Amino acid sequence: MIERLQVFEDRYEELSEKLCDPAVTSSPQRYAAVMKEYKAVEPVALAYRAYRQTLTEKDEAEELMADSGSDRELTALLAEEIDLLSRRAEEQKEELRLLLLPKDPNDDRNVIMEIRGGAGGEEAALFAAVLFRMYSMYAVKRGYRCEVLNTNETELGGYKEISFLIAGEGAYSRLKYESGVHRVQRVPETETQGRIHTSTVTVAVLPEAEEVEVTIDPADLKIDTFRSSGAGGQHINKTESAIRITHLPTGLVVECQDERSQYKNKDKAMKVLRSRLLKAERERQQNDVAQQRHNQVGTGDRSERIRTYNYPQGRVTDHRVGLTLYQLEDILNGSMDEILDVLITADRAARLEEQNHR
Repeated sequence: MIERLQVFEDRYEELSEKLCDPAVTSSPQRYAAVMKEYKAVEPVALAYRAYRQTLTEKDEAEELMADSGSDRELTALLAEEIDLLSRRAEEQKEELRLLLLPKDPNDDRNVIMEIRGGAGGEEAALFAAVLFRMYSMYAVKRGYRCEVLNTNETELGGYKEISFLIAGEGAYSRLKYESGVHRVQRVPETETQGRIHTSTVTVAVLPEAEEVEVTIDPADLKIDTFRSSGAGGQHINKTESAIRITHLPTGLVVECQDERSQYKNKDKAMKVLRSRLLKAERERQQNDVAQQRHNQVGTGDRSERIRTYNYPQGRVTDHRVGLTLYQLEDILNGSMDEILDVLITADRAARLEEQNHR
């Protein structure tokens, strides 16, 4: 581990010098590339320096203790200091092990999220709208940008389906754990008997693909235009601005009818198609080597119920980590960090465990 850390330390020094090099600073493209790597290397290098400093202080305290002779008061103080430094060094060593875990290459990407109503009909569609509101409010709290890509609304204001882009640094690293089946337990507005209903909504999370990563042959695309449909649109049935793209080799179909402009709808649909194709390709590549963990954190297994939102009890339970919070209203208003932090910690712990058994 020390050898790997030294590589980070050396690279950090090299990059620090490059950021002061006029040949780099005068080229926006080169500067951005160096700065990106610098930001990735910096946390490891600084943590390694702090760890080395702690070990140096511990060695100095042990030397003083060896020379303290019969001075009991000094010996007691030094023993306490050595114990404190030893515990700090262990904590820093653990932090370094976490920092050295292989990073998900998608973590810094923007994210495309797709929410679909599942079991429960109109009530599921209404809860899909609640989840979209939750994610869009979370995006605002984090300083991310949220852009709707496509919607299929119901008469009561719910969504049979909605897809949207959340753009911002680290968006995928935070939201990738949301993939799966979300269950809601509440009394629907349309329920006259006051009975609690259980409905489900599925959430898919895709890292946004860049054009250069996915090559799409125009000959493989069937592009249809049609008039917008759905509840409440002002320009419905007036112009054929809606777009449906079918990727013939895979059968993937993407629709977009949110914009008045056919060009904008096509651009948004292509974004979603690229991301779906990239996800499918990566899944194919990983299937042979991926080991299924019992801990479902981060796998996005949509056959698993990942979270329950219980309105009568005001609670949210994430079943993957056994976490229950009685903060339903806050969470639905976008205060999701407490849940996401626990999921990230659990994911790291599971990956450390896997690394230890290799």
